[in-house]
Amino acid sequence: MGPAASEFQSTSLSSPDGEIKISLTVREKIEPYPSGNRPYYSVLFQGKEIILDSPLGLDFKDMAPLAKDLVIKREKRQTINETWEAVHGKCRNVVNHCNELHLWFEEADRPKRRLEMVFRAYNDGVAFRYFLPNQPKVKEFRLTSERSEFHFAADHTVWAADYGTYVSHQEAHFLKRNLSQMLPTSIIGLPLLVQVEESKWVALTEANITDWAGMYLAGVGAKPYALVSTLSPRPDEPGVLVRATTPHYSPWRVIMVGRKPGDLIESNIILNLNEPCALKDTSWVTPGKSAWDPWWCGDYIPGVGFKVGMNTATMKYFTQFAANIGFEYVLVDWRWYGNPEDPDADITTVIPELDMQELLRFAKERNVKVIIWLRWNHVDRQIDEAFPLYEKWGISGVKIDFMQRDDQEMVSFYHRVVKKAAEHHLIVDFHGAYKPDGFRRTYPNLITREGVLGNEYNKWSSLVTPEHNVTIPFTRMLAGPMDFTPGGFRHATRMTFRPQNSAPFVMGTRCHQLAMMVAYESPLQVLCDSPHNYRGQPGLEFLRVVPTTWDMTKVIDGKVGDYIVIARKSGTNWFIGAMTDWDARTLEIPLDFLGGGKYTAHIFADAVDADDFPDRVHEEKRRVISRDTLVVKMASGGGYAAYLSPIVR
Repeated sequence: MGPAASEFQSTSLSSPDGEIKISLTVREKIEPYPSGNRPYYSVLFQGKEIILDSPLGLDFKDMAPLAKDLVIKREKRQTINETWEAVHGKCRNVVNHCNELHLWFEEADRPKRRLEMVFRAYNDGVAFRYFLPNQPKVKEFRLTSERSEFHFAADHTVWAADYGTYVSHQEAHFLKRNLSQMLPTSIIGLPLLVQVEESKWVALTEANITDWAGMYLAGVGAKPYALVSTLSPRPDEPGVLVRATTPHYSPWRVIMVGRKPGDLIESNIILNLNEPCALKDTSWVTPGKSAWDPWWCGDYIPGVGFKVGMNTATMKYFTQFAANIGFEYVLVDWRWYGNPEDPDADITTVIPELDMQELLRFAKERNVKVIIWLRWNHVDRQIDEAFPLYEKWGISGVKIDFMQRDDQEMVSFYHRVVKKAAEHHLIVDFHGAYKPDGFRRTYPNLITREGVLGNEYNKWSSLVTPEHNVTIPFTRMLAGPMDFTPGGFRHATRMTFRPQNSAPFVMGTRCHQLAMMVAYESPLQVLCDSPHNYRGQPGLEFLRVVPTTWDMTKVIDGKVGDYIVIARKSGTNWFIGAMTDWDARTLEIPLDFLGGGKYTAHIFADAVDADDFPDRVHEEKRRVISRDTLVVKMASGGGYAAYLSPIVR
């Protein structure tokens, strides 16, 4: 016989290096349920309890909560230790090494429903998920609450994006706050970054969202340093978050852990918590850079000799620029099939002003691939007709926009789109999107997504500050790639910046924008500016040579909201990107990551007068070895970009 409901049970799991430990107990406690044993977990890092005892449980409509009077009936342990090769991302060879604990729970009294939970401990964090097995008393369920809680010991500093609603593009600042400011009414997006100590950092997020709703966080009223999961509600049934049948898994609830915030950037835990690649052939999934049609610059393209807009001449102009600079793609944005606000718009037709077949012929002749923009509701209606047609036309990818939700229905839409796109050799870039969850491991044609307050906001706001730009690598980017649309080449200082819809400016220096190409992870980098603003400009060479996918990533230094320095390797070359906030600063970059041999460093640094003239760049070449240190001087809102090529004798 198993333990009675009144008995205390406990077990634990440690990471392979022994630095992280997750403890599980089932015991009596009065919160938030009135009585009965329920599961709790806590997390230690280097002997310090970073997550205190935190309750777990699920609430249902028309069924009692599955949390109290639970007994551990069985446990199973295994070690996962493998290395797999990523199609694209921050590193090529991904180590997936963890210890796993699978627990089987059962209610002590009738109806004796069963719940399983899986816990994993990695060297860079822990994760857990719920599993509802098929059973006579739970054939189907309507989830009304997931009580996954995260209790901290003190009023730690956090960086949080409060969206205020579940219907959101997830484009906001990650503001520096305290845990006590997280209210029960808050709708805090993920990832959430927490500084536990100077040398202990945590990020809360999720992975492998499949047939479930996206997770957010809110405060726990009586406990000021505690957070609880909240889920995006279904639009078709008030009060219900997930409607499903058993057997059914929840997403992974992820607690990333590191000694410094840069450790979290290097982590691959989100990818490792997803299924292996489902595609037999990924050779057609091509990372790269893209020119962006005149959406960014409007009709401000001097001297082109044609009317700028959604027409054949304009799109050929951008395609020719992509070919000249060596970009892999050109993006044809909205209005190519008419008014996107028309609910009955037909995404299989093209407006008369644009000869799509001629554009595709022109692009193919120049080895440029074409991505087209689509509104999500039109895709939802016509996907089975449109995607095979796009493959026939020769389209290479789709940018799908304005979803603004991550409820269970919308999550399923994402999965349907990505799978259908893979059938027809289309890469996918989601805009108006929820955060990444690692699904790109399983379907690498999901190449990037937005869900970030990016450069486009310069057209109508003053929100995209250098401080924001050096905050999002430590917050939003922890979840995965972000289509920020970097590379603005019309610059303004802190005093001279004004939002401008046509021919917008960016804040900070040219090198600040160049450094984004290294600092920001996105296998598809869509560069925002007009060919007119790029041609003949300093820094253009760096845009030519910088890749968008990497063999290795090292965060050299960084302080959230202040500055960041990242080095990434591609082939035999290393690339460095450094960015600062509005404070000018001098940093040192040791080159010990180079290993043996001599390198030529091609350097793009802020000019001495970049504080006043932010488009000015100091370029130089120098020989370096691993014992050298680069001294980086960045202007206000400045940056530094370099690529280091081995010297072959």
